[in-house]
Amino acid sequence: MVEYDYLIVGAGLFGSVFANEASKKGLKCLVIDKRSHIGGNVYTENIEGINVHKYGAHIFHTNDEFIWNYINQFATFNNYVNSPIALSQGKLYNLPFNMNTFHQIWGVKTPAEAKNIINEQIKEFGTINPANLKEQALSLVGKDIFDLLIKEYTEKQWGTDCEDLPSFIIKRLPLRYTFDNNYFNDKYQGIPEGGYSPIIDKLLKGSDVKLNVDFFKNKKELSSLAKKIVYTGKLDEFFDYQFGYLEYRSLRFENEILEIENFQGNAVVNYIDKEIEYTRIIEHKHFEFGKQLKTIITKEYPEKWDENKEAYYPINNELNQRIYKQYQKLKKNHPNTIFGGRLAEYRYYDMHQVIASALKIANTEL
Repeated sequence: MVEYDYLIVGAGLFGSVFANEASKKGLKCLVIDKRSHIGGNVYTENIEGINVHKYGAHIFHTNDEFIWNYINQFATFNNYVNSPIALSQGKLYNLPFNMNTFHQIWGVKTPAEAKNIINEQIKEFGTINPANLKEQALSLVGKDIFDLLIKEYTEKQWGTDCEDLPSFIIKRLPLRYTFDNNYFNDKYQGIPEGGYSPIIDKLLKGSDVKLNVDFFKNKKELSSLAKKIVYTGKLDEFFDYQFGYLEYRSLRFENEILEIENFQGNAVVNYIDKEIEYTRIIEHKHFEFGKQLKTIITKEYPEKWDENKEAYYPINNELNQRIYKQYQKLKKNHPNTIFGGRLAEYRYYDMHQVIASALKIANTEL
């Protein structure tokens, strides 16, 4: 028996925004998720009074005033500015690459000095038509920055040599000739006070929510409950992997509660050296300027993905794009299914982009 207008598979940001828009129109939604919590990868859990980003750091940033005003309906955002630090060969460097970084590497004090060194290195080591990530990086920032801050971190992140990675992964590497450690250039930036989970709670108000429900273990019965489906899971899984798997990189997180007030003095510290297995440590209290007597850190380990692990970063090489296009063609056979979000669209999305996509699709649909 059809009980709902929409069955929404996935209680992450895309599904929750769509559910909220549908509920405002008086439509009835059932939102299911195979995890034990709502929020997908933006889920935050309060531990020891600290809001822990359970699936990696999520800093909200956008230049879109409409999206900023939209998300501010559901939370009050603080003025956190993302200013990560990189630890390489025993020394700390500011990110993104800016005058602080250049001074730390070469001792230069003016933009002209920094530009001269970088341009000379690009001239010596760069190439007009980069064939891989290494050549692309050398052509953008020169050898010193590549060797010190890019090479080993990137190889850990993707699990392969830079010479075997496609150049398009780093289409650009911004160089700032100012003393500015703000990672993002966006006009609006911050962290929701109280974490992201309360935002999802508000978005899902008015919808029925069922957790620990695997759509594929009871696909026929669940699909029969609604007129239409909003699917936010992996695209290849929806079509039973008939053209093969779309590849991802996965992550593993190790959390520690420490009986000290401050572990690293910054929310995000990247670990460049290949001898250190994790790529970064997140200290969650700094996202909300916490004064707790304890602190919680998360070490982030990149891993080779398989179907039993969470899919985080799509590997958008030529092979996977060919497979993706084959699955794309099958969508027309499912006119009552809406596909949306990073997994269903096989693309990396920032949070503001997910919201914009969900609102656009909801507006068209509703």
